[in-house]
Amino acid sequence: MGESKDFEEIVKLVRKLRKECPWDRQQTIKTLKEDLLSEADEVRKAIENEDYKNLKEELGDLLWSIVLIGVVAEEKGLFSINDSLKEVKEKIVRRHPHVFGNLKAKTPEDAIRFFKEAKMKEKK
Repeated sequence: MGESKDFEEIVKLVRKLRKECPWDRQQTIKTLKEDLLSEADEVRKAIENEDYKNLKEELGDLLWSIVLIGVVAEEKGLFSINDSLKEVKEKIVRRHPHVFGNLKAKTPEDAIRFFKEAKMKEKK
């Protein structure tokens, strides 16, 4: 499908803008917070309005904000965007033992219970 290649190209675009665009270069994690919240709100509105054409665009804008924050964090030596991807992948697998483990969820309620139990184990 090409998702990985597209994602890598987005990261490259962000890195290029961080080097060559004065506005992008001056951004920090804190200055990007409002943009992130604004984009998330636009996603919420598109979902509420069932405006799926706009949702497609707004999800892209939200992803852009997330990648930009991730690249800034990487530049600061905090973590890389790949660290975030790896962490969420591992967390999702752990929290779905009914899909990736031995448990069987017969109902959506079972799945939610297994998810919450796995999450509680992580938090201890």
